[in-house]
Formats: sequence, structure tokens, C-alpha cells
Amino acid sequence: MKIFLKTEDEIELMRKANHLVGETLAELAKHIKPGVTTLQLDRIAEEFIRDHGAVPTFKNFPNPFGGPFPASICTSVNNVVVHGIPDEKTILHDGDIISVDCGTLLASYNGDSAYTFCVGNVRQDVRDLLTVTRQSLYKGIEMAVAGNHVGDIGDAIQSFCEAHGYGVVRELTGHGIGREMHEDPQVPNYGRRGNGVMLKEGMCIAIEPMITMGDRRIGLLPDRWGIVTRDGKPAAHFEHTIVVRRGKAEILSTFDLIENPQ
Repeated sequence: MKIFLKTEDEIELMRKANHLVGETLAELAKHIKPGVTTLQLDRIAEEFIRDHGAVPTFKNFPNPFGGPFPASICTSVNNVVVHGIPDEKTILHDGDIISVDCGTLLASYNGDSAYTFCVGNVRQDVRDLLTVTRQSLYKGIEMAVAGNHVGDIGDAIQSFCEAHGYGVVRELTGHGIGREMHEDPQVPNYGRRGNGVMLKEGMCIAIEPMITMGDRRIGLLPDRWGIVTRDGKPAAHFEHTIVVRRGKAEILSTFDLIENPQ
């Protein structure tokens, strides 16, 4: 395991890359509505990212199980947990939820964030899942301070979500991030306090709870990318890239542009 601590200059570059991710997600929010295809969202995202001088990191990202990822964003609808491939056949309907995961490479550094959106009128129990998943992300971030351990983050997310009766996906994790999209350490959404890698100031990590309404077990779609809940129930995914600090983590990505549009 090789963990890279970032300098303040590097963190500033990552802040810019992550802000662009937030801007991209906010741009997509304007278009997420019934009748829109996930391929349309992908085209909007790619154009927006490239127009701002960056590269969509996910496009052609390698896959140990098959071909490279063919799109610029992941669009995961309803029971698709993560890594949904945008296409013209997947049309958003009233009552759906869609998790959009986005990555940018700007000035050699990566940004990474995800947000689960409601499409039209969504059932209250599904909205509750989104609320708890989003809250669990911030519970995890609260523990991402120098001197704590990766297990403290996972414990905070797991205990909060399981207390609400939800499943916590085990097979997929958050990760370190910097010049590479995926760096050490892995950051599971479950764990025991005091266990795992110790967090040090300057570590940059992506924390991303993937939470299911029902059973936590998952399966792989035939496209070798999409991950789905085995029981067919909805799943939510929220992600921030943060830098470990003393006392309080700094969030480099943003949801503000989505939730408080100008």
C-alpha cells in the first residue's frame, strides 16, 4: 500500500477539479426529468466537462471484468447501485431515482463526486433512503480527521444506516484520490472503530456510501459494469472527495450548486 499525502498546492488543484464535478452535477440537475434518456445526460456532461478544460475521467476507464467504461458519467437508476452505463434505451420516468457519479481530470488531478436525484414525484420511503444515505456520508466525513482510522469512517456510516434498517454494500468502497482516480487506501462503508489505516493530514479520500433499501447483497449486470441489488429494491449513492485535516475534514467537492441553484 502506498499512500500519497498531498501538498497545499496539490490540494488547491484538487479543489478546482472537484468544484468542476459539482458544477457538472448541477448542470445535469437542470435536465433530470421524466422523458430524458441517460445517454442525453452523458452527452451534456461530457460537453460541459470538456468546455471547462477538463477530461471526463470515467470515459475508457479500464475494467478487470470486461471492456472499458464507454461513457463520461455513471447513471444508476432505481435498483442499480453504481456503474450504470448511459444509453438511449434507459428513459427516466416519474418516480425514479438516478445516482449520477462523475469524475474530472483537470490539471493532472482528479475530482470525484456522486449524487442521487429524484425524478418527479418519488415515494416517501425512497426519499427517506436518500436522506439517510446523504446523512451517513456526513457522519463518515465527521470521522475523517487526522489520528482516526479508516474503520472509524466505516463504523459511522454502517451504524447509522443499519439503525434505519438499510443494507450497507460491502463489495464496493471509497478510495484515495489524487493524480490517479483510485489510490490507496480503500475506504469501506462498514468497519470497526480504531481499525484500519490511520488517517494523516493531507490524505485525500473519496467517501461514498452505497446503501440499499433492502438486502445488501448485489449482482453484476451482463454488461460487466452495472451493479444491482439482488432483491430489486432501490439503492442510493452519495460521494464527496475530502482532505483529512486536524480537527475537521475539508470537503473539496460540493452539493451546494445542486441544492441551492442560483
